[in-house]
Amino acid sequence: MTNNNDDPGHSRSSPRNAQHPGERGPEHRSSRHKHKNRRDRAAPPGRRQQPTDQYIYGLHAVEFALRHPARGIQAIWATENAERKLAEAIAVRPNPVNRATPRDLDRLVGVDAVHQGIVVEAAPLLTVELADIAETAIAANRPIILMDQVTDPHNVGAVLRSGAVFGAAGVIMTQRHSPTLGGALAKAASGALDLMPICLVQNLAKTVTELQQQSFTVIGLDGGHDNRLLEDGLAERHGKPLALALGAEGKGLRELTRLSCDELCRIGGDGPITSLNVSNAAAIALHLAAMQRRN
Repeated sequence: MTNNNDDPGHSRSSPRNAQHPGERGPEHRSSRHKHKNRRDRAAPPGRRQQPTDQYIYGLHAVEFALRHPARGIQAIWATENAERKLAEAIAVRPNPVNRATPRDLDRLVGVDAVHQGIVVEAAPLLTVELADIAETAIAANRPIILMDQVTDPHNVGAVLRSGAVFGAAGVIMTQRHSPTLGGALAKAASGALDLMPICLVQNLAKTVTELQQQSFTVIGLDGGHDNRLLEDGLAERHGKPLALALGAEGKGLRELTRLSCDELCRIGGDGPITSLNVSNAAAIALHLAAMQRRN
């Protein structure tokens, strides 16, 4: 339902010459910080590579990763300032802090990554089953988000963040044609990657049918459709479990996904442009759903 092209995401190549998670560099000069005995100096990474999905960076993303008990952390690199800001979250972990300069971190995750002075190497999170998300959605009267081959990690991260803000039960994505769960996606999610349950499926249209068999109404967002989401969609479905299907930038929902949805709706607007960026559309739709629940 949008007009921009997807970003294919990041490659999975690892940075060269970065310190191995199990290795400890020479001790840094003493400090009054309470973690001074757990601090190492990171070996300066070698030639800059694209970040892998195991690297999480940015203050909010790293803080939630450190505080998530199910998230394994292999290594922490931080500037002195960033370490001070996240001292409480870092204290949860036994990992030593490898002291790094901003340039070191640029080499580790790329100069375009807004790392804010901290990077962690983290184990991937386990995804959940469809039944788990459906059960939560029904019990708590929360919507489910379906993403139909949305590949831009920034958009997916922003959708996760909106889902966490507006109380979505979880996110369902396709196993193929979805970005890796880390790096730029984690940064855009601002911590929501470690909060939102994520289910990866092979066939989204089949998943829609399975949700409908559990009494879910699946509404596909389509900027060119006549129906308006609030008037013709959410208002009529009050009290029923809801799933919102979002299409990729440019091409929108695929044909089979469109045909599988119970309804297609647009987010009503009076301006000359009829479509929204997928992450903006998700935020508005989830907000409308939250208002409908409260009313």
